[in-house]
Amino acid sequence: MNVKAKKIIKKNQYTNLVTKATNLAILLSLTLLMLKIWAWWYTKSISMLAACIDSLIDITSSTINLFVIFYSLQPADSEHTFGHGKAESLSALAQSMFISGTTLFLCLNSIKYLSNPEKLNYPIIGVLVIIISFFLTLILVIFQKKVIHKTNSQATHADMIHYESDILINSAILIALFLNYYGIHRADSIIALIISLFIFYNAFKVGYKAIQSLLDQALPNTEKTIIINLISSWPGVKGAHQLKTRKSGPTRFIQLHLVLDDYLPLLESHYIAEQIEIALNKKFPNSDIIIHQDPYSIVSNKYKGYFKK
Repeated sequence: MNVKAKKIIKKNQYTNLVTKATNLAILLSLTLLMLKIWAWWYTKSISMLAACIDSLIDITSSTINLFVIFYSLQPADSEHTFGHGKAESLSALAQSMFISGTTLFLCLNSIKYLSNPEKLNYPIIGVLVIIISFFLTLILVIFQKKVIHKTNSQATHADMIHYESDILINSAILIALFLNYYGIHRADSIIALIISLFIFYNAFKVGYKAIQSLLDQALPNTEKTIIINLISSWPGVKGAHQLKTRKSGPTRFIQLHLVLDDYLPLLESHYIAEQIEIALNKKFPNSDIIIHQDPYSIVSNKYKGYFKK
């Protein structure tokens, strides 16, 4: 099986896993939103309102992800020769901005209720809904972690951050409901305020990561080290330089110059570069790799050896 066929298989696996994770997230968010709205209606808890807003954010984000992932996986065309992978980063950035605006609304309402605390109605309803929400969200996060481990999808990672925060949020709301039941009425507003700040912090992290991706940030040092070690130990290679890397959606872009013997036949030099490309694709599936071959005698002293700056 050639490299192109393997890339297609990997891409199909990526699509299936990420789509499953997104569909499951949407289904769960819709179910939890209905439960939380019901609980908020009866309890009149501001922290439960925070949970409703958080679930609404999750639904919006997951739905956007579903469309963006479909678009980002479209093959390259004449107008987008590097593919559409950066749509994932744009989606993550848009989500972070939307979440930041929503948390401002929640923060202001929390401050309002903090000055006028009220006793909650039917807190047991809120407790039951939050416990159900906690365990369902935990199952989803475990599944998303497995998908991210296999695909490294930025959109799924942004989605997972929302649901990871949901686990903490649910725990905090549970504490607020118990404290309110025992007469500490301001706990509800304080917990809601803390939740809004926590959501904003996570939104900032997602937005920062998306901006770095849009600015073509290099691959992590751990990944670059793998590339350097592989090439440096390859038989017949006299040196390498000008390593350039970036990531767009599921695709890593790796470019480098390979230094080979002056008198090596063209077919043999091409074979070495091709074998290195195959080896790199095994380490980093679905990568777009360009290897330029340089004769040893024309390489300046600046680039003698391996990946000197």
